[in-house]
Amino acid sequence: MGKSRNTRRERGADTAAVVEAVDGGLAELLPDRDRARAWTLLIDGAPQSHVDLDDPAYLSFEYQRRLGHVIDLTGPPGRPVHVVHLGGGAFTLARYVAATRPRSTQQVVERDAALVRLVRRELPLDPGARIRVRSVDAREGLGKVPDGWADLVVADVFSGARTPAHLTSTEFLDEVRRALKPGGLYAANIADGPPLAHLRGQIATAAARFAELALVADPTVLRGKRFGNAVLLAGDLPLPIAELTRRAASDPHPARVEHGRPLLDFTGGATPVTDAAAVASPAPPPSVFR
Repeated sequence: MGKSRNTRRERGADTAAVVEAVDGGLAELLPDRDRARAWTLLIDGAPQSHVDLDDPAYLSFEYQRRLGHVIDLTGPPGRPVHVVHLGGGAFTLARYVAATRPRSTQQVVERDAALVRLVRRELPLDPGARIRVRSVDAREGLGKVPDGWADLVVADVFSGARTPAHLTSTEFLDEVRRALKPGGLYAANIADGPPLAHLRGQIATAAARFAELALVADPTVLRGKRFGNAVLLAGDLPLPIAELTRRAASDPHPARVEHGRPLLDFTGGATPVTDAAAVASPAPPPSVFR
């Protein structure tokens, strides 16, 4: 059963915040004091997305900037692409693709239909953008993508700040591969903390299905010093490691890129995850969102 749609607006210094119950919890749209038409989406207090309606090519969150680099490197600059987004949030990355690669065709799969309605109402998409939104489970929605359709599949799915178990397995990646064009890319936002067992398992799982891998993350996360996000990139053709490394290093919060043998060694003997053994990603500690 869905929650009642009680919306309230909390007046701030300039713009009212929007607070509304959605299927996944309590959604808040908070205005950005530094950018006139920018908003941060939170679900149950956990930041999910940041959107600047005046500048959709602006990416505020660290992990979204890293996924933005992947989008930039998916084929020649500015060329239209086909992208599947598993997890919608406030459609930040779909807006980014539409702004930086006009005439791209995109499918967004966001299970929370109430959240989709909220975002469409308060942060409307460009009506000229070729973005289709499906309000179904991510794996179910992926199953509806035609074979060999996507240049890029982005997985950024969280339920209660955890990635659901059925989106962490080799069987799930088989569906990703089916939807990808030859030479297409898969990128996943993975959240983990010490001892990084989940992240190591996800790298091993991707290595069982793709020939080439790279991982982009804050060095302190890779050292197991704190909970954080890592972006895993996978494909069957050589990846743009040099350019990805340059871009990640020049970010406001620089990241490191691992690939090749050092990345496989990082798994520490972790084995691929199957549907039968899959579990959700670990919950972040409360201190992460303070």
